[in-house]
Amino acid sequence: MLIEIRVRNYRSFRDEVTLSLVASSDSAHLDSNTTETHVGGAPRVLRSAVLYGANASGKSNLLRALALMRGLVVESAGLQPGQAFNVQPFRLDPGTVQEPTLFETTIALDGVRYQYGFEITPTQVMAEWLLVYQKQKAQRWFERRFDKKSGKDKFEFGSHFLGQRKLWQEATRSNALFLSTAVSLNSDQLRPLFSWFSEALVITPEGVGFLPFYSTGMISSKRGEQALTSFMSAADIAISSIAAVPQKSMFHHFNFDSATGRSDSRDEEGEILVPRFQHRSGNNTAEFDFTDESQGTQKLFSLAGPLFDILEKGRVLVIDELDRSLHPLLVRRIIETFHDSELTRSGAQLIFSTHDTSLLDQELLRRDQIWFTEKDRSQSSTLVPLTEFSPRKGEAIEKGYLGGRYGGIPILAKRLVEQRDRGVKK
Repeated sequence: MLIEIRVRNYRSFRDEVTLSLVASSDSAHLDSNTTETHVGGAPRVLRSAVLYGANASGKSNLLRALALMRGLVVESAGLQPGQAFNVQPFRLDPGTVQEPTLFETTIALDGVRYQYGFEITPTQVMAEWLLVYQKQKAQRWFERRFDKKSGKDKFEFGSHFLGQRKLWQEATRSNALFLSTAVSLNSDQLRPLFSWFSEALVITPEGVGFLPFYSTGMISSKRGEQALTSFMSAADIAISSIAAVPQKSMFHHFNFDSATGRSDSRDEEGEILVPRFQHRSGNNTAEFDFTDESQGTQKLFSLAGPLFDILEKGRVLVIDELDRSLHPLLVRRIIETFHDSELTRSGAQLIFSTHDTSLLDQELLRRDQIWFTEKDRSQSSTLVPLTEFSPRKGEAIEKGYLGGRYGGIPILAKRLVEQRDRGVKK
């Protein structure tokens, strides 16, 4: 389970910001919207968190930071010597351009809290650390710092961290994370943390969605077909059944290295399974191909399969602009799925950005689940929780947001709201 994300000097974020999923003392929706971690310091965490803000305010950059951190953990051990990181510091302040970028994530795994982070420049790792809380007191498993005088990394290891530490230290290049290198050389202690990044953290960047193949594969089993059909029907889409049919197609393979920013692609012919939907109206039925369906239906179907997998395995789903091509009621339905205590028994969580203000509803979200991004006068992004404004229980959050009380909306939106409130017709 994700507890906290900390970022500094990355893209539009100059100063340090923290997105915390630690549940406050608020008793609202305690059983549905929060879950127990069984770790000290963060007994309950939120099952979802949402980011609001104007375009270019920093919402996507915060999610990009988590994606880049994941990419570096998973891929840095395989980088070539001297290969640069795809990291961009805050550029509008001469004092930060040469400073390292900080990423830190705190998670809970099997009753243990891991606090892992690093600082990097585009060319090398400047610092890296891991604190582990098996009980209340922190165990510093390792710490790495680049010494500018000697031009070498200095490592310190705690007594609780076992294994071939010297070997792993010597194998760690300046542009590779120690965590990644040690796991590639069979560190059993670090593997759960590495696996959380590589398997449990599922991120879909802005403008990139899930492909339908995973959901189509589920149709081959009766249980999967029933689950998908039920999910689509619950979203008020008139689909009576879904089948998977073979079809020859050209495959376009695209590989993107999030650590370096490099990409490559290739095409090849093969056979794939494609979904075919049966719609019913009274006694009449008709079949439709995937491309015949609306964009909203295509996106919902493509998301459904991965969504079931994420819920079942307790993964963390991060989506930029969840509301794109989806009706607000469908978005609401997805959020409610993560708030279903029966479906999220494994600890699944959802973090997303959106412009859909209808979700600012205290019947759906707790006050500590809502966050706002906004740029200050220096064009640096800030991240502020709704709780900082001390909203009352039952307060009309959507109205307050559109009225500019919490920030995070364009100037144009503020003017339109002011005109509406004055009774000016547009």
